[in-house]
Amino acid sequence: MLKKVRDVVGLYLNPPQKAVVLCVDEKSQIQALDRTQPLLPMGLGYVEGVTHDYERHGTTTLFAALDIANGRVLTKCTHRHRHQEYLDFLKRVDESVPRKLDIHVIVDNYSTHKHATVKRWLALHPRWHVHYVPTYSSWLNQV
Repeated sequence: MLKKVRDVVGLYLNPPQKAVVLCVDEKSQIQALDRTQPLLPMGLGYVEGVTHDYERHGTTTLFAALDIANGRVLTKCTHRHRHQEYLDFLKRVDESVPRKLDIHVIVDNYSTHKHATVKRWLALHPRWHVHYVPTYSSWLNQV
């Protein structure tokens, strides 16, 4: 466990040259809601107002990658939360990072991150380096 902590903290404190360090995570089953009335703006002496009722539009999964060097966040929302959607997100990240840079990703131990198809894709893309946070230590991942 200590080895993984040192690895992740080391990436934060001393990122590799010619590389981008991304914290990658996902949040599944986010409710997509719309308020039935527009928000009321904040005013002098009162906070922003919202109605108590809302309209449901199902759920979504948010994938996010935080670039720790500049705070830039890459995101993608999907209807499902499987390894296929995760891999599509990684491919999108791959396209957005200049080819001359390696990609170091910090992820937790979720099974989607370790799926055989994902591992095969990563093995075919040597500029990708995966760093897992220790079990029960998701707080180490900044996204």
